[in-house]
Amino acid sequence: MTQKVSAPSPDASPAESTLQLSDLELPYLPLQTREFAQDPIRYFAAARETHPWLARSEAGYVVHQLKAIKDLLGRDDIMRTSFDGIVALMQAKGTPWGRFTEEQMLAHSGASHKRLRDLLAPRFTPRQADRHRPLMRKVVAELLDEWAPKGQCDFEEFASYFPVSVLCAMVGAPAGDIPHLRASLEALGLGFSLNRNHLPALQEAIGVLDHFVQKLVRERRASGRPDGESDLLDLLLEVSGDGQLTEREVYDMLIFLFVAGYDTSKNVLTYTMHLLLERPEIYQRCAADSEYCQQAIEEALRYFSPSTVFRMPMRDIVYEGVLIPKDTMLFFPLSIAGRDPAIEEANAYIPGRVVTGENRHVAFGRGMHICMGQFIARAQLEEGLHQITRRMRNPRRMGAPGWRPFPGVWGIQGLPISFDAETPAQRVDGATV
Repeated sequence: MTQKVSAPSPDASPAESTLQLSDLELPYLPLQTREFAQDPIRYFAAARETHPWLARSEAGYVVHQLKAIKDLLGRDDIMRTSFDGIVALMQAKGTPWGRFTEEQMLAHSGASHKRLRDLLAPRFTPRQADRHRPLMRKVVAELLDEWAPKGQCDFEEFASYFPVSVLCAMVGAPAGDIPHLRASLEALGLGFSLNRNHLPALQEAIGVLDHFVQKLVRERRASGRPDGESDLLDLLLEVSGDGQLTEREVYDMLIFLFVAGYDTSKNVLTYTMHLLLERPEIYQRCAADSEYCQQAIEEALRYFSPSTVFRMPMRDIVYEGVLIPKDTMLFFPLSIAGRDPAIEEANAYIPGRVVTGENRHVAFGRGMHICMGQFIARAQLEEGLHQITRRMRNPRRMGAPGWRPFPGVWGIQGLPISFDAETPAQRVDGATV
């Protein structure tokens, strides 16, 4: 059975208006090349001149128009996540990374996904995110105590320690675990770049994460949290004890939370610094006004998101007169969706711009799989940006940025900067003066 997602033009019959993918002269996007990762916006702009919303790639088809992304990602009744397709492309079926990728929460749909999401959702509300803001401020302040006096750094490296440190604090993990966790999370962030040469690093990284979470669970069951407070790990163990989660699901949920919570914050914070290096007046306003940081981050999420997500139709569908067969691999580059020309001044970075339904960003996805941790991510980015702009003063570039592979978790890989070094005299009771 074929389902129409969008009706064809009214002056054409269905037979005349429905085109096969093979009938279309679609532009080709070399997603996996270094040149594409350095400037994907240019490639997508050229692709739109050939087809308004669809392109082809080596691994599948790319839906690149903001409207089409919203229309199709919002249809959970006809679209499923296709992690099994990614594992197949990576030739990783039956491997530890392949097993995790096919079984983690985002790979579930329907009642199975709802069961897992409902267990965690109460811990990821806006109110819960705000409860963690003091912890986020404390973590970034401690990092800045170490990094701000240096006067220069690779900002991407600095930013990477922030989310993993917050995540460890949220589940009561020792700070000593952070360096090897960070390295493994970096490796796992490249898992969806579709580079099979990276597979050994993925297997090693998932092994490190699996060992870490199993040890964390054992120690919590034996001794409880050191400070006696209840946290997310306690919730997982409680529902596991009630039979609502299997032991394997507890481990996978913890791994998933670390993987999902790491890349968004690190890459968006790094890209925001990349933007603000050319906009010192916005940088200074972020330092002076914590509430303005919310506008700066929201616009950064519109301008850039790290993710490309993927789906497969569960049946043949027709969208805008194009027949998309069941199980066609579709890539949705959320990373560039906010730069769609349908948005007024799409290539301008304007914190506080008026947001309507048409130009609302999709950085956290749509539908049942919309990012559960989006409120924590926003809070973390806002708190981090405010503290960083206060203490890394007058930042300057020291070299050109590097770029992570596209697709997958795209973004900046290496952002060398210098800034006015902070002196002990500028620090009073944990605040810059």
